[in-house]
Amino acid sequence: MASVAFLGLGVMGYPMAGHLRNKGGHDVTVYNRTRAKAEQWVGQHGGSVAATPAEAADGKDFVFSCVGNDDDVRAVTTGAEGAFKSMKKGAVYIDNTTASAEVARELAEKAEAQGFSFLDAPVSGGQAGAENGALTVMVGGEQKAFGKAKPVIDAYARMVGLMGPAGAGQLTKMINQIVIAGLVQGLAEGIHFGKKAGLDIEKVIEVISKGAAGSWQMENRYKTMNAGKYDFGFAVDWMRKDLGICLAEADRNGAKLPVAALVDQFYKDVQEMGGRRWDTSSLLARLER
Repeated sequence: MASVAFLGLGVMGYPMAGHLRNKGGHDVTVYNRTRAKAEQWVGQHGGSVAATPAEAADGKDFVFSCVGNDDDVRAVTTGAEGAFKSMKKGAVYIDNTTASAEVARELAEKAEAQGFSFLDAPVSGGQAGAENGALTVMVGGEQKAFGKAKPVIDAYARMVGLMGPAGAGQLTKMINQIVIAGLVQGLAEGIHFGKKAGLDIEKVIEVISKGAAGSWQMENRYKTMNAGKYDFGFAVDWMRKDLGICLAEADRNGAKLPVAALVDQFYKDVQEMGGRRWDTSSLLARLER
């Protein structure tokens, strides 16, 4: 059993922290910007509530965070009441936020200077993956810190991989989002085309999902897409945030992302249709409007 803090109890963080407590058997202290959410979590899982990230992190072996963006990550780490103010030497900070590789490198350097480790560890698998403890975790950082943290991360993951030095986890997550953007647009166009052609989409997907066109998106989203329901999984607003990170990094490293840039604009159209909180499969709604 490890002494653990978890900062940020949103759609992903709430169940992830629960798995650390219940499946991992760890002693967990939670912090959330809205205290009532943290108290609700403790009422459900046990553990304790902290008033600030620094209080939550004090004396802990591992500190996790899952917040919104680069600014939020900085606030809970190096902010006035951030976790870096109180973390002990030899501890490991694991950030599950999808953020930039730049902030990951910045915080890894600051952590090292203070005698503890920082791992950027964004996740894939969505809300269902978080609730089922079946996330894919892409980690950037030092091997020694990864080796210490992996058995703890395993509580909410089905796959955990060290991708390289600080920032490599975030870069891998960017690739994940770039690939998903193209896949979902292709699936949306295929279903749209099939409907216009008068085909039975259920029959079509039953066949092509077993061939080269098959994907997680096809298996898990085609039924709700075909029904015009988009209240499942990863929200459009979040995807646009992630694609913005991808496109900014591409500007820095010289990569060409024409499809990702185009799909990002398609998601902007979905936002303007009122679909900010629809899931990413709502690209089909744009074609059918």
